[in-house]
Amino acid sequence: MRLVVFDVDGTLVDSQNHITHAMGFAFDQVGLTPLPKSQVLSIVGLSLPVAVAQLAPDVDADMQARIVAGYKESFMRARLDSAAPLYPGAMECLDRLADRDDLLLGVATGKSRRGLDAMIAAHGLQGRFLSLQTADGHPSKPHPSMLHAALAETGTGAGRAVMVGDTSFDMEMARAAGLAGFGVSWGYHPAHALQDAGAIRILDDFTGLTTAIEEWAA
Repeated sequence: MRLVVFDVDGTLVDSQNHITHAMGFAFDQVGLTPLPKSQVLSIVGLSLPVAVAQLAPDVDADMQARIVAGYKESFMRARLDSAAPLYPGAMECLDRLADRDDLLLGVATGKSRRGLDAMIAAHGLQGRFLSLQTADGHPSKPHPSMLHAALAETGTGAGRAVMVGDTSFDMEMARAAGLAGFGVSWGYHPAHALQDAGAIRILDDFTGLTTAIEEWAA
């Protein structure tokens, strides 16, 4: 058996509007000027407290905690209004790979478990992923803890697993855990950053990603 581990935000779902709006709300709530969209998206993939610490390094821990709380409040409201959409082709890719007897699917995300469960329910993805690794029980990416747990949970060796993600954090995590890293160009970090972080393939759409995974699994 082989294991394919997916990132979520920027890889499976396009959550940039939810993320940038929530971070803008959080900064405004504490009297800080909201940051440019590109700066906010650059930290997607990190666990929320780590992301906030990078975006607001000059404020104290109490204010950072207030930003985290404001972000969560705004993001949950946005999620209730409408789920962040899957990228075109994501469902077809997951369905095709989940139908294979030689592949197991997993998730490694900076989301909380509650946020991941909500995303899975919103898009009807229940039952497709054997391993669900979230920020709740692990250090932030690029620490390899989430991938180590996914390998242990599925009984898969690192040489028979691949990480699929849109950020350099995903590729660095894969490299640290001994996995191959497939980068996707439709997310929040540029292709050259993924290559510099160790991606062995860069895919431009889900059709190409599905083919690349099937070739890797052959």
